Amino acid sequence: MAAGSIANAVTMAQKIAPGKIIEVETENLEEVTMAVHAGADIIMLDNFSYEDMSTAVSSFKGQVKFEASGNMDKERLLRVAQTGVDFVSIGALTKHVQAIDLSLRVIQE
Repeated sequence: MAAGSIANAVTMAQKIAPGKIIEVETENLEEVTMAVHAGADIIMLDNFSYEDMSTAVSSFKGQVKFEASGNMDKERLLRVAQTGVDFVSIGALTKHVQAIDLSLRVIQE
């Protein structure tokens, strides 16, 4: 942690970008609690179990927004949504995209 703590990171971000939304990526419930108390606006729940997602949301619903992230696929998506998170990140939408070779020709007459 370059800032030394979640609280320091949130404070620094608020000073650097006043009025901007601050999102903190967390890896466990202890970090969620720290991020809430630090004043984060959105908390990313990275690779959380369904149980821990539900616990985080029920503990702090209304105080912050929650984003679920990590190993997301269509099978997992519904169950994650049922935990009450506000947002879901799906990296596979951009990680596994294959480009197509497309050209457009305009002919003037």
